[in-house]
Amino acid sequence: MNPIKRLLNRFRGLADAIARYPLTSIFLSLAAIVNAVDISSEKDYSKLLLTFVVGAFISAVLQITYERFFLRQSSRLLLISAASVLTAGYYLIIKPAPQLSMEINIRTSVALFALLIAFIWVPVIKNRVTFNKSFMIAFKSFFHSLFFSGILFAGISIIITAIDQLIFQLEYTAYSHSANIVFILFAPMFFLSLIPVYPGAANTEENMEDQEKIINKAAHCPKFLEVLLSYIIIPLIAVFTVIMLTYILKNITGEFWTDNLLEPMLVSYSITVIVVYILVSEIENKFTLWFRRIFPKVLVPIVLFQIVASIMSVSETGIMHTRYYVILFGIFAAAAGILLSFINVRRNGIIAPILIICAVISIVPPVDAFTISRSSQVSLLEEVLLKNNMLENNKVKPNAAISDQDKEVVTKAMNYLLMMNYQKDVEWLSKDYNYDDFYPTFGFYEYYEPGDNKEMYLALSLQEKSTVDIAGYDSFIQYHLIMENDNNEKIADFVKEGKNYSLITKGNNDQVDMILTGENNEELLSIEANEIFKKFYGYQSSKYTITPEEATFSKENDKAKMTFVVQQVNIQKDHEEYNSAVLFIFVKIK
Repeated sequence: MNPIKRLLNRFRGLADAIARYPLTSIFLSLAAIVNAVDISSEKDYSKLLLTFVVGAFISAVLQITYERFFLRQSSRLLLISAASVLTAGYYLIIKPAPQLSMEINIRTSVALFALLIAFIWVPVIKNRVTFNKSFMIAFKSFFHSLFFSGILFAGISIIITAIDQLIFQLEYTAYSHSANIVFILFAPMFFLSLIPVYPGAANTEENMEDQEKIINKAAHCPKFLEVLLSYIIIPLIAVFTVIMLTYILKNITGEFWTDNLLEPMLVSYSITVIVVYILVSEIENKFTLWFRRIFPKVLVPIVLFQIVASIMSVSETGIMHTRYYVILFGIFAAAAGILLSFINVRRNGIIAPILIICAVISIVPPVDAFTISRSSQVSLLEEVLLKNNMLENNKVKPNAAISDQDKEVVTKAMNYLLMMNYQKDVEWLSKDYNYDDFYPTFGFYEYYEPGDNKEMYLALSLQEKSTVDIAGYDSFIQYHLIMENDNNEKIADFVKEGKNYSLITKGNNDQVDMILTGENNEELLSIEANEIFKKFYGYQSSKYTITPEEATFSKENDKAKMTFVVQQVNIQKDHEEYNSAVLFIFVKIK
């Protein structure tokens, strides 16, 4: 087939996809329009955008459901109406929220994932076409649409750049608008155009064979992918499995049960094994046969070990939504490993409804990830406060004398509640509680075990009721220093013996200087602001307070002297641009 015919067929495929998925096309068009308005106006229309994306997923799944089980157009209209109602219901649920919180985003992402699995599984329910073929078709279609969309966007970007540089200047939003059209409208419709019509209620025996030929062609594994899976990915998984099993056996009585870094690694490993297993289910060679026989059985004990380790850690840290999903996915992976070890390879689709059920459980109260995690963290926090006599009559009594371990529990629990915006649901906290209220509420500063976040982040304060010697200085200035590259400002002016002096900041090239100037802007003395923060980089005290001696340092020459007393300092070593400090600055002109 020549290139022109291929192009025409592809455009015809897009037109057929629009006709096949009319409501999905409408929702994607609305999403693109809303996002275009968002880009142009810089207003937040994220709720509408997310609603239309959810509607596109729901309508696509219900269209596939219609093709598989129904015949009449009236059934199709009912399903389209149901998709519209469900989409409107989703919008009414998220509309009251002041903004799209992390909880809403995660719930929605999990729901979209469940819909995607349903989109792959529903067409092959009680069908001669296997789930393996449907999964392969969706897998290939996703990467085809991603590849062509990327090429299209790159080409459009080059054209925009050429017009902007050579003919006339374009708005900077031109790239965003192009990406909006390509990735929100074109890419999903191109993906849907690659999904064939599966045998359904409308099919007869006469056209079934022709349709199966189309599906077999769409599900054919390209030679490149077959080689990649069989001779590269499977051996790499085998080597990684040996390394992981060796680590588990060596540390079965120690580190394995407390190594939280292993959790995401094992989850990634489980996902990879299951996905590769399905992809190679219809590839016949020694590597794939060996993989299908052995790896589901290897997956089960590894996942069971991780489930036990995750549950053990819950007693100390409580349940957070991340650990909830780790445990839930571990249960699914163990069940999948057992099933894949014994069922016929053609029946792999049995794991799809299990995965959908797990996803639904995790987002529907009262046993969802967020209700459970909120209840767990509040209970853990109250347990520590009651143990230390810090909670009476629904009020918190500050107490700095509790153990470091309890301080760490309080710190991590409160950080989680604030991150998820759950503090407003805790009756013994004020409704407007924020990070700055931690010390006044609990009587101590946030505590992290050495080797934890404490290594990278420090928040230090000058001891209360401290005395600082100010004798011999001409001026005193209080200043809030922020390490920003564009920090160029005049801090203060003062006069001595009829001469004018100024203290200014000058920021450039990731450096901020504090400069004392005299008449005619003569530089008398300067200090690089980062010197103030580096003074405390090695600070390891768990009290989070510093003495006047630790907080004070000076710089001088034959013209002037400046002494800095740090009242508060916040340091983030991996992002120095976020460092800040409240300073007392004493200036002496010689």
